[in-house]
Amino acid sequence: MVSQIATQASLFDVQTVLDYGQSILNVAQELTKILFDHRPLTTKTIQSQMNRYFLGTAAEGAWQWKDAYEAVEVASILYLRNKGLSTNLLDELQLLESLCPTHTRRSEEQLQLQQFSTPLPLAYLVALAGQITSNDLVLEPSAGTGILAQFAKLKGASLMLNELAEDRAKILRRLFPGVPLFSVNAEQINDYLAGKTEPSVVLMNPPFSSSPKINSRNPDATPRHINSALQRLADGGRLVTISANWFSPANPTWRETFIKMQEKATVVLSVGVNGKVYSKHGTQMDTCITVIDKIPAANSADIPCIRETLDLPEILALIEQLPERSQWQHSTIKVVAAFSKKVVNLPKRQVIAQPESTTEIPDVVILEYEVIEWTASEGLKDTLYETYRPQRLRIKNAKPHPSLLCESAALALVSPPAPTYKPHLPQHIITQGLLSAAQLESVIYAGQAHSEFLSGSYLVDDSWDNVTVAANSEENAVRFRRGWFLGDGTGAGKGRQCAGIILDNWCQGRRKAIWVSKSSALIEDARRDWCALGGAEKDIIDISNIKLGDPIPFTHGILFCTYSTLRSQKNGKSRLKQIGEKVAKLLSAAMQRLKTLPRESFRKIFQLLP
Repeated sequence: MVSQIATQASLFDVQTVLDYGQSILNVAQELTKILFDHRPLTTKTIQSQMNRYFLGTAAEGAWQWKDAYEAVEVASILYLRNKGLSTNLLDELQLLESLCPTHTRRSEEQLQLQQFSTPLPLAYLVALAGQITSNDLVLEPSAGTGILAQFAKLKGASLMLNELAEDRAKILRRLFPGVPLFSVNAEQINDYLAGKTEPSVVLMNPPFSSSPKINSRNPDATPRHINSALQRLADGGRLVTISANWFSPANPTWRETFIKMQEKATVVLSVGVNGKVYSKHGTQMDTCITVIDKIPAANSADIPCIRETLDLPEILALIEQLPERSQWQHSTIKVVAAFSKKVVNLPKRQVIAQPESTTEIPDVVILEYEVIEWTASEGLKDTLYETYRPQRLRIKNAKPHPSLLCESAALALVSPPAPTYKPHLPQHIITQGLLSAAQLESVIYAGQAHSEFLSGSYLVDDSWDNVTVAANSEENAVRFRRGWFLGDGTGAGKGRQCAGIILDNWCQGRRKAIWVSKSSALIEDARRDWCALGGAEKDIIDISNIKLGDPIPFTHGILFCTYSTLRSQKNGKSRLKQIGEKVAKLLSAAMQRLKTLPRESFRKIFQLLP
């Protein structure tokens, strides 16, 4: 009994350490090799690889069969990435799917959220109907494991992804590093996405009749998903969706919904899909492909619809005859040529058990803004709160915050200082609203504070706990940079603002940062916010993966730790000292490099100092 408890405890410890997304990707990479040999993926093979990379069996609770099916889907995506698009792709995808196992076991989460991924051949037809080009920005609001997104990626399009399920989001971060990824209820996707970021194409396979936190069947889920995505879609853009076959213009229950939809959009095609396409996913439910262009219909009551359910080759013939998409209106404002542009290469960094890699951040610009003379024109009002917007700044091309921001009426009467600091950020961060005007204001004021010093000089003892005032000329006296306090409430996007502050420094060559958080679980939130701005997930280094007392092997990156980790001590060693020793080593190396510079270089350097 004791050994059994010990085994279960050790498995629990393993699960808390495992990177779920990476483990799924590792299994998928092994399965892809078998698919390339055109051999079927047997249950025994899949079990073996899952046991290997999840460090335990399904019977021990190390993984579920839902996880295994996700790995098979990812393997299919990896296969597509290597093979690319071919002329007879529909036949090839049907053959590929025949090599994959039938989904016979489902988890409670899968049933509750109706997580039925898009079969490969059907996903191909949906993407084909989108008529995607390399100029498109494609949104997949219910991304799942990214099958629809992969077909868009093969066409060279830019991506935006959303996935509510936590495990699937972890897979997407590994499969599509650097792609903006959200984890919100897609029924309100238009409300959550920032500013005027507008995709030109939406590919979607939403839950048919399931909504988060609603236990009963909810048929309104499908139209809510579609309407919200249509609102976010650029004018002239195209939305292609899979739905249950009952959600059709031919169904009298939903006809009025489609007529109202056609006041702002045009249904180009609605066709039923024979349910056997879902056989490998453990169901044979008839579905429907609907193609909608965001152009008001000439006649809202005229809705093209094929009532019969067709096989895939028949649907392919229909899609190939679709009219070309209209010229969609790109809402992104071009940045004026007066901005100074450059390309910043993220550092080549040695990663444990991985080769060095380089990520590129293109089109870095100096953020331009106008400082406004502002004073409170009225006294304190009767209201408790005022709507918030940057009072002293008008930031060029910045988008408003996606949700309403408020501040106390008393605070609204206080004029912020006029800043002079100008951050360096990729221009799409501004034009696509990945950081709103209010969030950019935080980056500006943080940079202003960090570029200045507190008055006076100080001495710090060996424990790093005691600080005393010292004369500027005293030996070992140091000066402290100013700090900046972010006290925004829920909904302001504090993590995104922190990522923006780090990115500003990163783009200027300062590529070492420490991200201190309350909980170790929040590292996933930090990765989400950093990747949403174009960073790579592996830039964030979890200090808990480095043994206490060992030197930190990285020269660049964002070191993530918690407050409790910084306090921890063992055998005279502490995390705080571990980090301090790393900083001291880097400073020493920098000084050694400075010593090799000629005297003339030193003179020029000191001329630049304030």
